[in-house]
Amino acid sequence: MSAVRPFLEAMRPKQWIKNLIVFAPIAFAQKLFDPRMITASVLAFVAFCLTSSGVYVVNDIMDREADRHHPEKRDRPIASGRLSVGAAWALTAILFATALAIADFISPRVLLIILAYIILNLAYSFRLKHWVIIDAFCIAFGFVLRMVAGGEALKAIEPGITISTWIIFCTLLGSLFLAFCKRRAELGLMEEDAAIHRATLSEYSTQFLDQMIAISTASTVMAYALWTISTETVAKFHTQRLFWTVPFVCYGIFRFLYLVHQKNLGGSPTKIFLSDLPIIVNIFAWILAVIVILYGPKLGW
Repeated sequence: MSAVRPFLEAMRPKQWIKNLIVFAPIAFAQKLFDPRMITASVLAFVAFCLTSSGVYVVNDIMDREADRHHPEKRDRPIASGRLSVGAAWALTAILFATALAIADFISPRVLLIILAYIILNLAYSFRLKHWVIIDAFCIAFGFVLRMVAGGEALKAIEPGITISTWIIFCTLLGSLFLAFCKRRAELGLMEEDAAIHRATLSEYSTQFLDQMIAISTASTVMAYALWTISTETVAKFHTQRLFWTVPFVCYGIFRFLYLVHQKNLGGSPTKIFLSDLPIIVNIFAWILAVIVILYGPKLGW
């Protein structure tokens, strides 16, 4: 087991929580209890888990020298030397090959999305992460691709299913919010050594990032609120009650901002989503509210 552990750590299974966004389309398509749709969504989720793990391994290979200067990342398998670079590249090849095979089984479009995700993240690892602002957009587009893949997996079974452009906008803006918060936390944690860990941090400042966070915060809340009351949404779900889920979104964002500014957290959004009880409760409350509003009339609630 000790020989396998570095491989598992390099895959970062805790980060797989990010891929849960793949299930958003099935929820909003009101197909949450359709076995075929569930199977397609699960396969898409697995494909993205393997793909994202491969991307993390590549990123750790490229950043191994910089990670050795980071107080937390220096303990990662590749940076610490517990996993050789050669073994890491072999792991990456296996992860990508398996993910592509699963994606191809789902549909050609999901395969193309997985390929686009790999290309985007390889470009990010080798070059784009050094470009200010573009680095944040690369992270955000990764979440959008996850969302679209979830929708395409459903369309492979039922072609008439569509993904609202509002949801795509919400995903993009919300991901930008998290990306800028992550950069701000990294800047605060590393201080004068920030540029050593990540060159692009030298192009950021806390004042600039605070402005970007404020803009993305307002944009995310407004985009979500407008989606809940849009003519398209009301016509599709036959209800205006989704507007009552807006407070959950507001609280989640405000709580995250509190942790970033008052507790100096935010460097690992995944850790926050897995450990902060108020955010965990809020997420489950939002999910429950959405299910009750969208599925209640069908189930006789």
